[in-house]
Amino acid sequence: MITVTDRPAWTADEALEQLYAAHWRQLVRLSVLLVRDVGTAEEVVQDAFVAVHARWSRLRDPDRALAYLRQTVVNRSRSALRHRAVVARHLAREAGPADAPAADQPALASDRRTVVLDAMRALPQRQREVLALRYYLDLSEADIADALGISRGAVKSHASRGSAALRELLQEDL
Repeated sequence: MITVTDRPAWTADEALEQLYAAHWRQLVRLSVLLVRDVGTAEEVVQDAFVAVHARWSRLRDPDRALAYLRQTVVNRSRSALRHRAVVARHLAREAGPADAPAADQPALASDRRTVVLDAMRALPQRQREVLALRYYLDLSEADIADALGISRGAVKSHASRGSAALRELLQEDL
């Protein structure tokens, strides 16, 4: 793992360049799990890097820049989902009840990965976030708590409930 204190007095540009090279892909994957769209996820991660760069001088501990980036990605992913929901409600109101669903909606895929992702989408947002951080990025409870701004106990609770719900959902589909 790249830490920003590997050498003294990194500038924001140098530190974020190193963080970008080492962690961009995993941050995009995290966002994809939350927003379910690669293009949106890439925008979210880019915006997170820009936000961290703008606030670099105000970071208390530059070694925690990666944790701050993760938290920023999660928060901005939530914002993207909220925006998407508002747009969908607006379009549904304009379309009216007589319109048929769009023809480009993807059909239910039969492969295992699609089934698991569909089951993840059925989980409440916080459980989905905890499980994605835990099992996809392999973060510890402490790192997850830090990224989501919740206690370690809440992480354990969401992980337990989410795992149980996911098992139940997957039993029906697999």
